[in-house]
Amino acid sequence: MAAATFWGRCCFLRSCRWDPPRLFPELPKAAARVTPSHPGPVPRCRGAWPGGGRHYRAARCAELKQPLAIEEVAPRPVGPREVRVDVHFCGVNFADILVCRGQYQERPQLPFTPGMEFSGTVLETGPDVSTVKKGDRVIGVSGLNGMAEECITDQKTLWKIPEKVPLREAAVLPVSYGTAIMALEHRARTQPGETVLVTAAAGATGLAVIDVATNVLQAKVIAAAGSDEKCQLAMQRGAQSSVNYSQGSLKEAVKKLVGSGGVNVVIDTVGGDIFLDALRSLAWEGRIVVVGFAGGTIASVPANLLLLKNISAMGVYWGRYQDRNFPVFSRTLSLALQYCQEGRTQPYVGKVFKLEEVNDAFLHVIQRRSTGKVLISLK
Repeated sequence: MAAATFWGRCCFLRSCRWDPPRLFPELPKAAARVTPSHPGPVPRCRGAWPGGGRHYRAARCAELKQPLAIEEVAPRPVGPREVRVDVHFCGVNFADILVCRGQYQERPQLPFTPGMEFSGTVLETGPDVSTVKKGDRVIGVSGLNGMAEECITDQKTLWKIPEKVPLREAAVLPVSYGTAIMALEHRARTQPGETVLVTAAAGATGLAVIDVATNVLQAKVIAAAGSDEKCQLAMQRGAQSSVNYSQGSLKEAVKKLVGSGGVNVVIDTVGGDIFLDALRSLAWEGRIVVVGFAGGTIASVPANLLLLKNISAMGVYWGRYQDRNFPVFSRTLSLALQYCQEGRTQPYVGKVFKLEEVNDAFLHVIQRRSTGKVLISLK
């Protein structure tokens, strides 16, 4: 499958907790091994295709559960419907870490380059490409290969970036805003004036949900996060109120804010007890959308709660739509670009790492120090 959203893929986290030593046992001591001041060995791949261009740098996973290395890779020719993109920014998703651990549902052949979403400019197109041309600015959803100076991908996985959208902000859009739009609009059918509760609100998808719900759908947002700092950020980004669920019951805190009536929509990316509290916070005919299990625990749904309040529980596996319903998938990306072009949304970049700092970027995400989108800059 080509690009899947991080949150949808978290359903494979049954045995994978937020535990850095388990995820990358060598990463903390090795993260400094690939840095701007000490990039380490940069081997050249042999056998560049005849007439090919210069080698380009890429983050390579040669062995599972080990730090990535920065290598020079020989380019290959583009296929008839393929496009070569000069990558400027690549998003860092937890799924990238899982695939490098061998804990993702897809296990690419070693060595490989992770990175499933990126922004850049078109360098070259195959003879049958009609959607983009050389020089176009694009975002891409490639599944793999984004953490490199160049990426070859099918034309169907690229969308043109409107003139007013910078490449950096555009790189935030595919997974985070695609997921947010899919969850809020396509699945929950969120209406103006409704109250939306979003968990892990300071994460990339959480902030995207706040942005779309508040500024596009005209909903009221309660942001739930695990620290006062993250709650403050969520409020700054548009939430009307916030709850720090590390300090007590999420259900009771939400009840104090909205009363016994509850919230209309929940977008949950945490799972476990937070999911159950959020479920119990729903109003009559409320809708809860399961986007992932960042907390590491998959909760069982008490079906009696669905019955008593006529509640709907549903899931969003954004990336699966690329294969099963491409028009819907493509529409979320088109809307994400449109909303940004119109100034209705403002993607939030939490931190940018250089390619040589890719292992530090992974560690930043693993240790839950990240807020908003974490990007790799290839320039």
